[in-house]
Amino acid sequence: MDIPQWVNFGGEDVPNASFEAARCVVFPLCHEISPSYGQGSRYGPLHILEASAQLERLDEETFWDWGSLPIHTLQPLFPPDDPQQAVFEMKTAAARVFADKKFLLGLGGDHAVSIGTIAAAAEAYPGLGVLQLDAHLDLRNEWNGSRFNHGCVMRRVADDLGLFILPVGIRTVCPEELEVLSRKRISPVYAHRIDSVDDSWMAGVLAALPQDVYLTVDLDGLDPSEVPGTGTPEPGGLSYRQVVSLIRRLCREKNLVAADVVELVKIEGSQVSEYTAARIAQKIITHRFRL
Repeated sequence: MDIPQWVNFGGEDVPNASFEAARCVVFPLCHEISPSYGQGSRYGPLHILEASAQLERLDEETFWDWGSLPIHTLQPLFPPDDPQQAVFEMKTAAARVFADKKFLLGLGGDHAVSIGTIAAAAEAYPGLGVLQLDAHLDLRNEWNGSRFNHGCVMRRVADDLGLFILPVGIRTVCPEELEVLSRKRISPVYAHRIDSVDDSWMAGVLAALPQDVYLTVDLDGLDPSEVPGTGTPEPGGLSYRQVVSLIRRLCREKNLVAADVVELVKIEGSQVSEYTAARIAQKIITHRFRL
């Protein structure tokens, strides 16, 4: 598989603002260790950036020119293979963004990239809550020999960082995770309880969250009919329109301080998944910054 070259988010039609001038910083995190199933998320950020060059600058819902926002795309970070050291390096890099009071939009990489970026956000925003769109709870204490694996992301966030988490779109649970749900009083929104045409469930999600929120979008949270290119697809997921609607309402009612879009695995000969991931990233930018 060809590895795409780095381009800034939006490609040639969107100027890559300086870091100093930027209000939004896009951070490609090229990290993948011990995938459970499909492989290839290491280069997911580069595929998303490549797809973003095909986006129109006008958002079709708002007709806002999101490309006019000063956006800086960092050069991709390829952290070391040691999982704990990788998390440390990603956290350190993300902390520089928060120190300058900028909005961080991470692109993964496997879901383990979120451990470092959420940790940095938590230091910048005490009382932070995490909204997790995902098929999996990611609450194992250890997976594939590491506590910093993609299957342990939210366990590190809930246990080690002590943050409030709200998982949405969940379709799988293991016995260990069920115990954690009870012990930590975590109340997931399971996909089978979400009405496909009635969005009233979103009010409960938003009411449960604190004011400052980090949004992590694991692409397997969406149904594989819409995003087939992900490491561990699960049937029965969220629709693109549900995800966009939740993002819109989240940005209206809460202070979204950072977000990430992770777990893209390129399917050779198809552009559907990476383009959808780029559109979700664009929607996050639009609804977070539109005046």
